[in-house]
This record gives sequence, structure tokens and C-alpha cells, in this order.
Amino acid sequence: MRWAVTIIGFMLAVTIVAPTVTPGDLIAGLGVSSVAIGFAFKDILQNMLAGILILLRQPFEVGDQIVSGGHEGTVEKIETRATMIKTYDGRRVVIPNSDIYTDSVVVNTAFDTRRSEYDIGIGCSDDWDTARKVMQDACASVEGVETDPAPETIPVELGDSANIVRLRWWTKSDRASQIHTFGAVLQAVYKALDEKGIDMPYPTQVHLFHDQTEATDGDRRAQREGWPAGEGDVPKSRAHQRDEKEEKARQSDA
Repeated sequence: MRWAVTIIGFMLAVTIVAPTVTPGDLIAGLGVSSVAIGFAFKDILQNMLAGILILLRQPFEVGDQIVSGGHEGTVEKIETRATMIKTYDGRRVVIPNSDIYTDSVVVNTAFDTRRSEYDIGIGCSDDWDTARKVMQDACASVEGVETDPAPETIPVELGDSANIVRLRWWTKSDRASQIHTFGAVLQAVYKALDEKGIDMPYPTQVHLFHDQTEATDGDRRAQREGWPAGEGDVPKSRAHQRDEKEEKARQSDA
């Protein structure tokens, strides 16, 4: 009420001081000003409203580890304008609340445990069941791997150079537990497969160059690849063969 009286009094004072200014002009000016102010504070109001909704709905809390807009870290503070997270390498990221509220957010610590997985290639001649048991036992022996549910393996691909088995296991949901256990599992599984003599092949490529066509390039019979080794004449070059044909033609004409 006090603000209304103040505004009305200000408008009356302006009309008295400047008789050419009518109340209609003042009202129109206030309308234009309110629109300009609205555009100027649009982002601030959006972030404020989004912050209030986040605080009310609580999709995540301070201390949760989230991924939003390509940034990942631990939530430090939720303000009305922005949410602050601390990345795993020790930096602070300030994310506008409107971006968080209108975009997808992954809350890694929403539950107590989370699942990790890794694809491992075994030799095409190795026994599936033996290799899978070795992987599961080695994974289960690692500290930090949950026993319920227990580690499991799933054959997922018959590859060109290896058969692919997907190993899956559960750990605590926080980043430190997940990443340290992940590394320990890979190391344990590799050692276990190696001790059992199970092959872990990797793709190989062999490049063969068959561009030596001249007789002057050397004895092809001594090469490992290219011309077959064995007794016989060294293949002649195309130029040499052409010269022989021309010589035979001249002799027949004579």
C-alpha cells in the first residue's frame, strides 16, 4: 500500500511540475520500463525459479556426485541462482540452475551401489566356461567388489581375432570406490587369465608389398613374401619380354 501511494504521489508531482506530461504518458512509460526490466532480468528470474524448484523437489543434495552439461563432480552448494560442484581434479564449476532444471542430470550417488563392466577378449580356441569362471573368481576376490549381486560374465561377440566376454560387477556408488576397484579388477583378471594359459589376443595386421616386378630387383626366390621360392628361372620384366618378342619377329622376317 505504501509503494502504491508513493508511486501515485510521484506521478502527481511530475504532472504538477511539468503540466505537458499527462498521467497517460506516465503509465505508458511505466509499461515500457517494466518490459525492458523484464527482459533484463529474464535469466536471473529463470535461474531463481529453477533454484527454488530444485530445493523443493531435491533431485540431488549437497554431497551427491552428479553429471550435468558435460561437468562431473560433487555438489558443494545449491543457491537460488546456481549450483556449485567440485570436479574430481579439484576445480569448481558454477552451473546455472535453469540449465540443470531443463537438462538431464545423472546422479551417480542416488543409490548405494552401481555396476561397472568391461569387455575382455579370449582366444578363439580357448574354452568359454573355463575362461568365464576364471574371470568371475578373480573379480570376486578383489576388495570393494560387492558379493550381492555377485560378478557375472556374458558372451557378447564372436570377433575376428577374439571371442568377447563382458565382465560385470557392482561396487559402492561413489567415484573413488568405483574407479579404484575398476583398476584392481582389470589387473586381477589379467593375471588370472595369464596364469591359466588363456590367450588374450589383440588385432594384428600384416602388410605385403608385391611391387617388385623388375628382374634387376633381385632374386625373388630368396624373398620370404612375393614370388614363390624354388627352382626355376627368375621372372623376366615386361620390357625384357617385349624386347624378346621384337627380336623373334625380326628373325622371322629375315
